[in-house]
Formats: sequence, structure tokens, C-alpha cells
Amino acid sequence: MPERPGSPASLSVSLHQPGPIPLSAEFHCEAGELLALVGPSGSGKTTLLRAIAGLYRPAQGRIACGGEAWFDSGRRLSLPPQGRRVGLVFQDYALFPHLTALGNVMVALDHLPPRERRRGAGAWLSRVHLTGLEARYPGQLSGGQRQRVALARALARNPRVLLLDEPFSAVDQVTRRRLQRELAMLREQIRIPIVLVTHDLDEAAALADRLCVLHGGRSLQAGPPEALFRRPSSAEVARVLDRHNLFEGEVVEEGGERRLAWGPWRLEVAEGLAALPLGGRVSWYLPPSDVVLHRRDRPSQGERENPVRARVESLVVLGGITAVSLAFDHTGQTLSFDIATHAARRNGLARGEPVQVSLLAAGIHLMPAEDAPEETRTPR
Repeated sequence: MPERPGSPASLSVSLHQPGPIPLSAEFHCEAGELLALVGPSGSGKTTLLRAIAGLYRPAQGRIACGGEAWFDSGRRLSLPPQGRRVGLVFQDYALFPHLTALGNVMVALDHLPPRERRRGAGAWLSRVHLTGLEARYPGQLSGGQRQRVALARALARNPRVLLLDEPFSAVDQVTRRRLQRELAMLREQIRIPIVLVTHDLDEAAALADRLCVLHGGRSLQAGPPEALFRRPSSAEVARVLDRHNLFEGEVVEEGGERRLAWGPWRLEVAEGLAALPLGGRVSWYLPPSDVVLHRRDRPSQGERENPVRARVESLVVLGGITAVSLAFDHTGQTLSFDIATHAARRNGLARGEPVQVSLLAAGIHLMPAEDAPEETRTPR
């Protein structure tokens, strides 16, 4: 049932097609929520935005906002872009170069009388902190200012959904951070679904309530950023999210207790082993924050948990933080974690030096082995 006019409306998307752009994507975005679509180039992120906006017609599926179908292949229904009332901010701004900042925003208000258009456009430019720049043309504005004009124009349409396609990628880092903060504040004033496409995982984690991970046109997993970063549903999701410390192991029993066999080590795991068959292969992931370096001067209680021996493969000093990679005799893969630079020096870390670390049991996250049957890999 369609929602009442003026009530917050959620967006739901379910699209499928074998080609020419493969799609098998399903996600939703609630009113007032920001959903970030993340994935490598070619994963279908921009295609999905264009489909929501009505600029691309997929073969099969459904797109609905507030219970109203915008696209439904079964009913041969596809509303045109102007019938969907979507605000879309492009990576390259897409401003009219022959119109001033005020004129660009007024374009979105062409359904109003001229005087109201001018007043409304001025109000939106004020909300994005461009008061005093109304008469400037796009060529006279900085990248950040042009992006603000594009955002004001998109919101002036009073959209039911706001779509952002890599909106901050063309500006410098300082401006990018400022625009991100302004978007976060602006969200408090607009209660509509916001879908953000970005390659920047830090940006996605900072801005989004939830992430939807895409690869090859498929939606693999959706959820809050912290949950996905610590508990990816598969090794594929972990790689798309640039998670390191991804390994393979086997479920074994030792002393009546289930353990994760990883080379010569038998690791304790806080959750998940009991439900798996003995001898079964699993993928597993450990967040860098759950790697504890054994101190040479005095051991601590936490270091008794899953202790393993390794050697330092590399050290990269990044100011006050040092990125450490450890190598092992039983695998060519490395284990990575960060440590305060002063702690790395105090512990005498150097390339080739032997070290001991603990892999905290609560941090070990089990996933289906990559060669597991497809039906066992259902995203959670």
C-alpha cells in the first residue's frame, strides 16, 4: 500500500539481468538512512543509480519508493525520470556553464512562478553555505562550491530519494572532508533515502548507516559498516572491503575441544566452530585490532591466547603508527596489524626478527571455504 503523501518513504530495489551489464542486486534504504554502494570498478554501482533514477532500464526486477512502483518488469511498468522525483548529484557536477549558481538551482524549480523560484533557489544556496555567490558562474567557482551548487539543485527538487554518484571524488582532501561533514549535518534536515556510490571505504564507513557490497553486479552483503568490516559473510566480501588477514583452516578436535587448525597451530575460536563438521575447510578472518604483539619486557595475560610464532616481513612507518606484516613458515600469506611507532621501537621490531603474537579468539571470524558449494555461501 502506498504511503501517505508527505510521509517518509523507503526505497527498495531488486534487479536482475544476465547482460549486457550483469545484475543480481537487492537492497533497501529507509527514509533518513544513508546507504553506501561499495565495490570495485565495474561492479554495477553507477548502473544501479541510473536504474533508480529512470535513466537505465534493466531487463527484470522492481524498484519501489514508499510502496509506489517506479519500475516493475512483470507489469511492464517504468516511470520516466520526471515521474520519479529523484535528486541526482553526478561526479562531474553536470552544471549548466551558461547559468549562474542561482540559475542552476532555479532550473529545479521551474514548476514555480519566477519570483518563488528565485527565492527558493537562494534559500537552498544559503543552506549549503553559498550565500553571496549566487551570481557566479560555474567557471568562477571552486570544485567544492560547484559540488554544493549541484547538491542544492538536487535537493531543490524536493526529491523522494537523493542519489550521490562519487560526489566528492573531484575535490582536494581538505574540501572533501568539509563536504562530508556538511552532508552529515544536512542529513538531519532531510528525511529521505540517500544512496551514495563511492570507491572510498573510509568515506563510506564515516557517512553511511549501512553498506551494500557489490561485485560483478551482485549484491553480496549489506549491513552496518563496523559489522561488515569485522564479520564479512565470505572471503569475497572481505577482499572487496580490502580486509587483510584472510586465511584458510580446518576444523579439528583436540582434547575434546574443537579447534581451528592453521598450519602447526590449533587456534581457539570464540564462536562458530561447534556448528561445523570435523575435517571441514573454512575461511577465516582476523581484524588487525585483534592481533596482540608479545612484549619482550613483560608478558601480559592476553598474550596466552592463541600464541603463534612469526618473523617480521615488513615495517612501514606512517608517523605515529607503524604497519607491520608478519610471515610464517607454513604459508605464503602474511598477517598485518598496526602498532604505535614508539612501541615498535621499544620492542626492537626489525625486518627478519622473530616475534610472537596472539590471535584473539573473539576476533576470529569463520566463513565458508571458497571452494564450498554455492548454497552454503548465502550472504547474511
